[in-house]
Amino acid sequence: MAAAQAAVVSSSSLETDRALVPETAGTGAATAATPPATAAAAAVAAAARTGSEARVSKAALATKLLSLSGVFAVHKPKGPTSAELLNRLKEKLLAEAGMPSPEWTKRKKQTLKIGHGGTLDSAARGVLVVGIGRGTKMLTSMLSGSKRYIAIGELGKATDTLDSTGKVTEEKPYDKITQEDIEGILQKFTGNIMQVPPLYSALKKDGQRLSTLMKRGEVVEAKPARPVTVYSLSLQKFQPPFFTLDVECGGGFYIRSLVSDIGKELSSCANVLELTRTKQGPFTLEEHALPEDKWTIDDIAQSLEHCSSLLPAELALKKSKPEESNEQVLSCEYITLSETKGEDDVIKTS
Repeated sequence: MAAAQAAVVSSSSLETDRALVPETAGTGAATAATPPATAAAAAVAAAARTGSEARVSKAALATKLLSLSGVFAVHKPKGPTSAELLNRLKEKLLAEAGMPSPEWTKRKKQTLKIGHGGTLDSAARGVLVVGIGRGTKMLTSMLSGSKRYIAIGELGKATDTLDSTGKVTEEKPYDKITQEDIEGILQKFTGNIMQVPPLYSALKKDGQRLSTLMKRGEVVEAKPARPVTVYSLSLQKFQPPFFTLDVECGGGFYIRSLVSDIGKELSSCANVLELTRTKQGPFTLEEHALPEDKWTIDDIAQSLEHCSSLLPAELALKKSKPEESNEQVLSCEYITLSETKGEDDVIKTS
């Protein structure tokens, strides 16, 4: 229908053009040009049809966005925090669906839930698992599941954040440390061990993050050591002062603390220079993490379909029925889960 209408408009334009061309003698007076008002009306009608079609398209996208439910993975680059990245993702999806829009303000509301299952430091990159719709209920299992990292540590320097973004607090010699020395102590950090979390972390005291309190200059006591699990730990490369580790661990484990503890065990000190999460649960960086140019409703729908087969049967979600999008406005419930149970942050935006 749209093509036929376009053809009609195009044909009218061509007739108008022909009418303006001078005719041969004797016939020119009998030919009348299409009045300008008629051409203007046709243009207005065409614009109205285009606008209507755009609204229909946006409504279809909104329907699809509201029906998305499950868990997928995105690629987090260095720089933004996990929360900032999730907010960027949310804004791109809402913008693509044209929501919220003024003409929908009198409609009933429908909440879009979106959250991530495991914070990555701003200086880190890699897999960030995201839940959307009812998939947000599955994020707790992502927190407790296994994760894999490639970490580059630097010997001889300690920082207040335990990584390269912090202020250097101590320097010690490392020139006598060998590859065999590092490999010889890794067994001490494998299996079920006790670990003291960093002061700069998402863990909370009186409802506030320790990292926030530290940035304010407040005195913060270290959290007590807690049980964590390291499934595998190996040295991939040693080029003093840098060493590269391949780590697979359980939930609540801090790579920054591991690297710092390794430095101390070697009678030196160390901090994390680079950190990449290569796997979280069944999601890998190479196969499943969507780069930002793939953060579209269609690409995420395809990823959800693909990733559903990766999840255990007890976590599989039934497909939800799409809602009537032309009767709804999106608000957004934004969920961030902490590494410890009972410390969930919920931020609502509209």
